Amino acid sequence: MAAYIDVNNPFAALKSKNFRYFWIGQCISLIGTWLQNTALSWLVLTLTKSAFLVGLFNALQFTPQLFLSLFAGAIIDHFPKKKLLIITQSLLMIVAFLLSFLIWTKVINYPILLVFALALGIINTFDMPARQSFVIELAGQELLINAVALNSLNFNLARVIGPAIAGILLKNVGMSVCFFLNGLSFIAVLIGLFLIDVGLKPLNETKSKGMLKDILEGLKYTKNNRVILQTMILILIMNVFIMNFNVLIPLYTKYVLHKDEAGYGFLLSSMGIGALSGALFVASTSRKLDLKRLYFSLVMCSLILIFIGINKDYKLSSFLFAAVGFFMILFTTTANSTLQLSSADEYRGRVMSLYTLVFAGTTPIGSLIAGTFAQIFKVGGAFVICGIFCFVLFILEYLIFEIIFAKA
Repeated sequence: MAAYIDVNNPFAALKSKNFRYFWIGQCISLIGTWLQNTALSWLVLTLTKSAFLVGLFNALQFTPQLFLSLFAGAIIDHFPKKKLLIITQSLLMIVAFLLSFLIWTKVINYPILLVFALALGIINTFDMPARQSFVIELAGQELLINAVALNSLNFNLARVIGPAIAGILLKNVGMSVCFFLNGLSFIAVLIGLFLIDVGLKPLNETKSKGMLKDILEGLKYTKNNRVILQTMILILIMNVFIMNFNVLIPLYTKYVLHKDEAGYGFLLSSMGIGALSGALFVASTSRKLDLKRLYFSLVMCSLILIFIGINKDYKLSSFLFAAVGFFMILFTTTANSTLQLSSADEYRGRVMSLYTLVFAGTTPIGSLIAGTFAQIFKVGGAFVICGIFCFVLFILEYLIFEIIFAKA
């Protein structure tokens, strides 16, 4: 008899012993990751005192994902994910300990940091899609959406807790301890991975046809699967015009709402609360694919962005930012789950690597577009135009797909 699953339980996926090991390890490790990210940004700024060099450092972390994601996906589909994650998480732990030692001994400098940025980018190019495509092996198809939502809840909680702890440590203890604690946090992940019982064989046991052929097969598979292709295009639209509006928030706070750093922090906190609420909502309510939810969340984000651009009231802004945080998480968790549930086992790694590539590739594009709109149309106008573009492109995408597949 199949085990009963309470669809209203937001933590249902934790009933899976394998997913529970993985999730608890991630709980600890993600806080450590945000400790390191916060300290790393401060370290680069302290060493260089240059906004351009800080930007260059951040860009270098994403560069490997732009060039290596498709190759990573082909490897992930023919390699046991548990074994691959043990390797990547161990490497990330070593990087954290090395950074801690170099900072503690005062040997660290900007060129060394650029090498570490590149190393982190390469490791994460393999780690991120492997982690995402591993979840379905741990939780199963029935609980995948709940599991993805719980991972999102983990990430957003860590985003609140990690930087707060880092701020206290940076002020009272020192920078190297943030990196050292992050290194220690990977021990929890590695223990969880060793306890997970999924075997060390990949789900896809077919022989590789060669790297380039495997990549082309993955791209062809994506193109021929309507749900995957449509979801990828929606992610592209959402990332370019909605996800990267963060670059506008400090400008909006200062020049539209006329508030200081405290006001800026409050708006970010409001968005974080909305994101946490969104993750809990998805975890409690989603048990099957629902493309309508994907469309609805994208449309709501578009409309809220337009309202943000028109609005000049600080209190109302906090509610609008909480709302956009809610619907952004609703979109990302639904999109992630849709891609995984719609992918065959032998292609899932390549599909999720393409998903990572779309996210990484559109980050600088979206930031540039938002900044350009703000320069030409002012900050409020940039929010309005990004919202309108997103909404119009969604309508066009939907109509084009309906026409193409109706003919097919």
